[in-house]
Amino acid sequence: MADKRDYYEVLGVSKNATEDEIKKAYRQKAKQYHPDLHPNDKDAEAKFKEAGEAYEVLSDSQKRARYDQFGHAGVDPSAGAGGAGYGGAGGFGGFDFGDLGDIFEDFFGGFGGARNQRTNPNAPRRGNDQRAAVTIDFMESCKGVQKEVSYSGMDTCEECGGNGCAKGSSPATCGECGGTGQVRVQQRTPFGVMTSTRPCSRCGGTGKIIKNPCSKCSGSGRVRKTRKLMVDIPAGIDDGQTIAIRGKGDAGLNGGPAGDLNITVTVRPDPIFKRRGYDIWVEIPITYAQAVLGDEITVPTIDGKVKYNLGEGTQPNTVFRLRGKGVQQLNARGRGDQYVEVVLEVPKNLTKQEKEALRKFDSELNEKHYEKRKSFFDKLKDAFGG
Repeated sequence: MADKRDYYEVLGVSKNATEDEIKKAYRQKAKQYHPDLHPNDKDAEAKFKEAGEAYEVLSDSQKRARYDQFGHAGVDPSAGAGGAGYGGAGGFGGFDFGDLGDIFEDFFGGFGGARNQRTNPNAPRRGNDQRAAVTIDFMESCKGVQKEVSYSGMDTCEECGGNGCAKGSSPATCGECGGTGQVRVQQRTPFGVMTSTRPCSRCGGTGKIIKNPCSKCSGSGRVRKTRKLMVDIPAGIDDGQTIAIRGKGDAGLNGGPAGDLNITVTVRPDPIFKRRGYDIWVEIPITYAQAVLGDEITVPTIDGKVKYNLGEGTQPNTVFRLRGKGVQQLNARGRGDQYVEVVLEVPKNLTKQEKEALRKFDSELNEKHYEKRKSFFDKLKDAFGG
């Protein structure tokens, strides 16, 4: 007994650990060192048994009390201290298997296969989804467009009709599993002989044996093909959004439905229009004279050019709105708006005469023509005087 490790140390818990903490620690150790994960590893097998022995004692309040008082001698039947009773069925008498159901669920699929019934391998299965990409112009995203998309996917083999067999033959029922796709396996563990179900190695879990595979699909029942599809891209689609085309993905198995095709749309930037949600923004450069005197300007929209009357004294970066001139809402009624920002462009490379004319014009103005300047300098006087 002197070479035995402390049970608390084995599970990695403190002596004040709760029942839940002990149970959780044991589950981690049991999964970590289970023989199925470490075949022919004697060290892992020993640690697995050691963890089971520690849990068998510490999970029982009476045995734990004796262990805390007398150590290993308090739970060793050969020491005459009441005994822990390891001699029951499977080598661990009185052990509560109910606490470990989820552990054996992970490793064995449930006791005797009853807790985890596997899916019928011959049942219809939906095909996988496929992805594709398409690039469109900004105006195409606003108005909608039809595009051809190319992508690769799995189709039902035309040669064999999807059963994987050469013409004139059909799949045979697997003699190893009787067509269930599963076999029962018995394994001796520290807790006794356990029965588990596993996929049949002979048929790969399908329950069928293809003796004469189709030469075109090599028995898989499907072949990879490059497809081309005309796709209607709706008005209002935005950059990075995805369109789902139902039933255009991989063909299903055993008569199951096909998957979907998910098409990601990339929208090329436009040199004039910028999109924000369903609204459109555009900058219009104007001259100093247009800003001062006002003018009728031409504004581009996705529907064509429109006229807009710019008022006198329009300030730089003024934004006005054109209602209903934005992008069509995706799969809905209504459109966004268009926002137009006027940008004052200061003239460059003036001639001598032009500069003199501008100075003369500026000298004839006074502060009453400049509301912001007048307000700014009034604040300066109030703050600093003078």
